[in-house]
Amino acid sequence: MARKRVQLPLIEGLEITTLAAEGKALGHYEGMVVFVPMTVPGDVVDVQIKAKKRRFMEGSVVRFVKRSEVRQEPVCEHFGVCGGCKWQNLPYSEQLKFKTEQVKDQLIRIGKLDIEHVQPCLGSEKQLYYRNKLEFTFASRRWLTYEEIAEGGDITATPALGFHVPNMFDKVLDINKCHLQAEPSNAIRDFIKHFCIENGYSFHNAREHEGLMRGVIIRTASTGDIMVCVIFNSEDKKRITALLDALKERFPEITSLIYFVNEKWNDSLTDQTPICYAGKDHIFESMEGLKFKVGPKSFYQTNSEQAYNLYKVTRSAAALEKDDILYDLYTGTGTIANFCAKECKKVVGIEYVPEAIEDAKVNSAINGIDNTVFYAGDMKKVLDNDFIARNGRPDVIILDPPRAGVDEPVIEVILNAAPKRIVYVSCNPATQARDLALMSSMYKVVSVQPVDMFPHTHHVENVVKLERI
Repeated sequence: MARKRVQLPLIEGLEITTLAAEGKALGHYEGMVVFVPMTVPGDVVDVQIKAKKRRFMEGSVVRFVKRSEVRQEPVCEHFGVCGGCKWQNLPYSEQLKFKTEQVKDQLIRIGKLDIEHVQPCLGSEKQLYYRNKLEFTFASRRWLTYEEIAEGGDITATPALGFHVPNMFDKVLDINKCHLQAEPSNAIRDFIKHFCIENGYSFHNAREHEGLMRGVIIRTASTGDIMVCVIFNSEDKKRITALLDALKERFPEITSLIYFVNEKWNDSLTDQTPICYAGKDHIFESMEGLKFKVGPKSFYQTNSEQAYNLYKVTRSAAALEKDDILYDLYTGTGTIANFCAKECKKVVGIEYVPEAIEDAKVNSAINGIDNTVFYAGDMKKVLDNDFIARNGRPDVIILDPPRAGVDEPVIEVILNAAPKRIVYVSCNPATQARDLALMSSMYKVVSVQPVDMFPHTHHVENVVKLERI
């Protein structure tokens, strides 16, 4: 016998009191927390509950009873649907306040750390058009919004080139204009989409794994370089050549035109070979007179201007001296390593992606930096006591790991190395707090500086300076 479906309540007149994690906001109802996306503190809303757990509920707005005085009008037509820029309805000053409190809360609550003061979150000068990289996905049928369906009319399931709808791997929202990346980003995306439609190119169906066109990656560097990577599902030379030739002719400013043929079911490109069709196989970023080579699979901070501020904060916290040996763990393309090299005796960088390490070595060479060494491999396997014996004991360690944080065996090696100072740069204060707790027996937190790399989102970068007790 089928279980009876539980009727979830409609809550009327719920007051939103504060922001919450992951871009949500919350109110309280009968002793329970109610998470409501796309709202801001001060809103009063009627909420249809979608999920009910033991300690909290989640719902969506069905009617605004009163709109908050701090609410502002989003600039993007796709706000609330594409899943990005969830805080466009909140003034930037309020975003920065919450990010500061978010960092402090997670360090204290998760890390159980004694944090007396957190510096105010360092804001980004640009809140729009700040990204240097966007990834777009093709889909054979565009996502229809609930409003479109309700209005009826022409709701033909035309192809899409845009962003994944949150939590739906096979649903893509067709994007008219994105305010995250400067032109010619929108123009390039639109040209590719319309060329493919007009010439009968098939768009990918993620469930069936059919269709030639899979994705587009656009990088726009601070130097003016532009990289476009087009991802195809099969080696259709004729169609690939026709599209890339048309793209090259329409946008001569593209300095690096690359394509991938990814026949796998998943979208990962880490194990795929980039093919340079025209121009260079890389672009350059620039920072404080230094040039950084960025390949199609390289990681580089996606907010170039704010990355400079982040690295200045990091270098200042490292407080390097001329005879110091610096370890830059999770070095990427060696940006931090090369940025700090002039301040110390030697820099040792480690990174998982071999292509990124090759770029890091090139970055040292083209900038005339001769006191860096770089190693590629799994951090848990590369960084051990023998490695430290060969490369010298670090005086300072800079950590800039992925969102998952630092593996515990790596932390053990770091503690055994006992540098006088650790600077932990994190894009996830929650995992950072966890890792800092594991170091707290030997190191104390002396400064905390959040840096906003992603305006209008809940994401925040955080730099913590640790000194040996």
